[in-house]
Amino acid sequence: MKHSTRRSFLQRGVALGAALSTPNLLTGTQLFGKDASSRPKIAAIGVGGSRGRYNQGGGIARRAAAFGDMIAVCDVDNLHTDEFNQDFDGKLNTYSDYRKLLEQEKPDVVTIGTPDHWHVPISIAALHSGCDVYCEKPLTLTIEEGFRIRDAVKETGKTFQVGTQQRSEHGLLFLKAVAFVQSGRLGENVNAYVAIGSPDSTGGPFETTPIPDGLDWNMWLGPAPKKDYCDERRKEFRWYYEYSGGKMTDWGAHHIDIAQWALGLDRTGPTSIAAKGEFPPVVPENFDWDSFLDGKISLPNSFNTAVKFNIDLNYANGATLSVNDHYSRPDGTSFPNGILFEGSKGRIYVNRDRLTGKPIEELTVADNAELAAAMVKLYKGKQPGNHMGNFFECIADGSEPISDVETHHRSMTSCHLCNIGLMLGRELAWNPDEEHFVDDPAADALMSRTSRPGFFA
Repeated sequence: MKHSTRRSFLQRGVALGAALSTPNLLTGTQLFGKDASSRPKIAAIGVGGSRGRYNQGGGIARRAAAFGDMIAVCDVDNLHTDEFNQDFDGKLNTYSDYRKLLEQEKPDVVTIGTPDHWHVPISIAALHSGCDVYCEKPLTLTIEEGFRIRDAVKETGKTFQVGTQQRSEHGLLFLKAVAFVQSGRLGENVNAYVAIGSPDSTGGPFETTPIPDGLDWNMWLGPAPKKDYCDERRKEFRWYYEYSGGKMTDWGAHHIDIAQWALGLDRTGPTSIAAKGEFPPVVPENFDWDSFLDGKISLPNSFNTAVKFNIDLNYANGATLSVNDHYSRPDGTSFPNGILFEGSKGRIYVNRDRLTGKPIEELTVADNAELAAAMVKLYKGKQPGNHMGNFFECIADGSEPISDVETHHRSMTSCHLCNIGLMLGRELAWNPDEEHFVDDPAADALMSRTSRPGFFA
C-alpha cells in the first residue's frame, strides 16, 4: 500500500494515455464564440485569501474566467476583493453583499468559494436569479440543505457543478479506479475502506481579538450563531461544527463520493451507521448537539469537530463503506489518506498520488484500452481532465455536469450521517429512499438547524 512498482507505473501511464487520446476539452471561445455578447458574464462570490493559504474561492474563479468575462467580485473582506480585482486590472465591480451583486450585475454564471455554511444559501439565491452555479465542496452543512438545493436546481433548470475535482482531475486516477471497480474485476462482495485524516489543527480555547479592518464579521457569520471574532474561528472554520463538518465534510466529501460512485451507490445511501470516535476535550460527554447547533447553548471557543473515528456505513446490497481517520488492520495494511477497494478477486488502492494493487499491475494494454473507454462513458460521454471545463461545456450544451447535485447530495448525506452517528454515539438506522432516520426523532432533529434571522429564507 505504500509503494508503486515500476510495472504499475507503466501500466497506469498506458491507461491514462489511452484515456487522453480523445480530443481536448473545448475552450471558452469554441464553446461560446468570439462575440463578446455571447460569452457568459461571470461573478465570483467568495475569493478568500487569493494570494494566501485560503485560496479555494479565488482559484476557482480564476479558472472560470478562462471561459467567459469576469464582471464582478464579492467578498466580506475588502482585502480579498481588492487582491482579486488587481488580477483583472481593477475593472471589476466589487461588493460585500452577494444579494446586491446578484440584483445589480445579473451575471450568467457565479462561482462560490465562501466558507461552507454559506454554500447553499448563496447557491439557491444565485439559481433563482437565473445563474448557472459552480460551488466549492462540501455543498451542504446539513442533510436538509441537500433537499433544498436539489429542489432549487430542479425548479430552475440551471447548470450546477460541485467542486469535487477528483471526479475529473488528479491524473484521472480516481476515475480509473471507479471504472475498474464497476467493471467487475475485483469480483463480488466489494467493500470500500476510506481514510481521511484527523483535523489539521488542534488547540483552544482561543482569545477574542479585534475584527480586522475591512471585514464584515456579521456577514461572514451569516446564518450561523452570533459569535465574537477570533482568527482561528475564521481561518480554521472547518474544525467548528457551526460552519463545517470537520474532516468528514472536508476530505470525506471527496473520498466518500468516489467510494459510493465506484460501488454503484451514488444515488442512494446506507441503511445503517455504526460510529465510534472521539471529540476534543472541550466537548462534554452526552453533549446536546441539537441545542448547540441551533445556537441555544455554547461551547468554549475551541475546535469541536471529531478528531478520531471509525465508522461503518452499511448498504442494502450488503456492501460496507468504512470511514476512518487512519485505516489499519492486523495484516499490516495501513494508510492515512485514500481509498482501498477489496473484493473476492483482490484489492486496489487509490489516492491523489497513485493507483496500485496486483489487479492493476496485471492489466494488459487491451484491458487498459477497455477501461479508458469505460472512463469516458462514466464521464457522461465527455472528455475528462478539467472540472471547470466540464461545467462550462455543460452550460453550452445543456447536459448534466459530472459532479451533479443529486450524487453530491447523496455523498454529503453519508458524510452528515457519519457526524450524526458520532454525535449520538450509537448505531443509527436510515431509510435512503425516504431520506430520514427510522423511528429516531433525536437523529432526525440533527438533519437541520435553525438559521440566524435575515440570512437564509
